[in-house]
Amino acid sequence: MSLSRIPSLNWLRVFAAAARAESFALAGQALHMSAPAVSQQIKALESHLGVELFVRGPRSVALSAHGRAWLPAVEHAMVSLETATDGLFGPRLQTPLHVQSVLLFAVGFLGSRIGAFQAAYPDTRLHLSTREDAVSFEERVPGLHIVFGSVAGRGDLADVLCGEHLCAVARPDIAAAIESPEDLLQHSLFEVATHAAGWLYYLDALELANTAGRFVYTDSTVYSFSLAAGGAGVALARSPVSDDLQRQFGLVPCLDTRVAGRQSYALIRPAQHAASPAVSVFRDWLLAQCAPYRDTETT
Repeated sequence: MSLSRIPSLNWLRVFAAAARAESFALAGQALHMSAPAVSQQIKALESHLGVELFVRGPRSVALSAHGRAWLPAVEHAMVSLETATDGLFGPRLQTPLHVQSVLLFAVGFLGSRIGAFQAAYPDTRLHLSTREDAVSFEERVPGLHIVFGSVAGRGDLADVLCGEHLCAVARPDIAAAIESPEDLLQHSLFEVATHAAGWLYYLDALELANTAGRFVYTDSTVYSFSLAAGGAGVALARSPVSDDLQRQFGLVPCLDTRVAGRQSYALIRPAQHAASPAVSVFRDWLLAQCAPYRDTETT
């Protein structure tokens, strides 16, 4: 349904507030309207659409099947409109800053630090998301991308953040039983297929390259840590980005051997947005956060 078929965009605003709260009274409080006024606008919208968006009880309301199905589209449209309006007409530092990151960096590194960024820069509004590949952003105002691996040929501006060191980690009782590199081979080894440096690379550094391991393939380090924390085997930690997660999952090193990886994390700034104040603020902050780990750069 096109917006031309909805006479009042305020109906969408009222519907979204009432749908989130499943209460006309609470929606009215949030919108500085009375509950009867909210109810009246919802009824007008339902009449226009020809369907009931809410199931009304004696003292409560709940989304109908139609309302529940429509809500995500309405919220997406409102966020898109707000973002575009802020980007075109809002104060520059209040423009939403889109930061898209590979999962491990987002969860393992940014997760414990974004709060400090928000406290230091309250006027920079973040939109955060994850993505595992390094494809270019769709056009946004402005946008950043944190990638892992090669950034050659992207045509954008790149800052190397840090590299990685690999270390075998497991639940403490399992780690205590691993006294030599050969002992690793008695356990399932969780391999993250998207990384260029994995168990074969690590075992080669331990001079076990020609020995068969029991590899179990996963799609993320986060998942491999969860499996290792459950006692199912041994994961590869990727310091420094996985350090916080390793502690959270209660995993400890199995051996003292740490092996430098092959790839680095980088911050990509699309050239058309590189001069944005919000981009500059976040870039400088993130480079400062990564500065203590610059010795973990890899090539």
